[in-house]
Amino acid sequence: NNIITEFKPDAVVGVGGYASGPTLRAATRKKIPVLIQEQNSYPGITNRILAKKADKICVAYPDMETYFPKEKLLLTGNPVRQDITDLSAKKQEAIAFFGLNSETKTVLVIGGSLGARTINLSIKAHVELFAKSNIQLIWQTGKAFFEEAKQASASYSNVKVFDFIKKMDLAYAAADCVVSRAGALSVSELCLAAKASILIPSPNVAEDHQTKNAMALVNNAAALMIKDSDAVEKLGSEVLDIVRNEQKKAELEKKIAAMAFQDSATVIAKEVIALCKKKK
Repeated sequence: NNIITEFKPDAVVGVGGYASGPTLRAATRKKIPVLIQEQNSYPGITNRILAKKADKICVAYPDMETYFPKEKLLLTGNPVRQDITDLSAKKQEAIAFFGLNSETKTVLVIGGSLGARTINLSIKAHVELFAKSNIQLIWQTGKAFFEEAKQASASYSNVKVFDFIKKMDLAYAAADCVVSRAGALSVSELCLAAKASILIPSPNVAEDHQTKNAMALVNNAAALMIKDSDAVEKLGSEVLDIVRNEQKKAELEKKIAAMAFQDSATVIAKEVIALCKKKK
């Protein structure tokens, strides 16, 4: 309440989480316009509670009327990096950057900046299979698993291991298939990058929202999903199935691209500005 009083904002934006709850409540009491940006296909409890008081609710998935008042909804997608569009133009640069063979299929493995232990263990279990199957890996491990991954792949020239990848546009450009968690922003990036994807939702998140994010794609035949508990056993064969089946890969790319949103940040920003002008 004190922050709102001192700062005197023209509008307040909340993206969920316990920290945004009190701030947005204070803003609504003072008749300051409020916009909620819900990143997931299953809203968190904070945004569900605040929805009644919000002026506008920007969402990343269709059919969110189940959780929010329909008249307040605007389908915008999630704000993500925009340098991952038109990746075909960057393909050769990406191949050179990562030291890859342009004739060989490439799998990008990402588990978020911290890495994802199940994904890392699943890749480690199949390093030899990928080598024998002539598949290259760009493997982002996170810091905790980096040394273990380097040791596990030391004998294989087809595996490029990184604790963190700064040039994600090039990583996406090089990839024929992506293995990833199903966080809201990761899923939005995969849609924009139009990559055949295998999603392994983290089970350690509120209300299992990553599974719901993944299912929004799976239900549209836009991605494959493997349960965290099944990943070590099943990931290898699922990866092979995509990279060996050009038709299946192309179909996944087409369907996931159809779920992408362009310039979400700009669209949302314009809505915030419109709320400010309306107040004045």
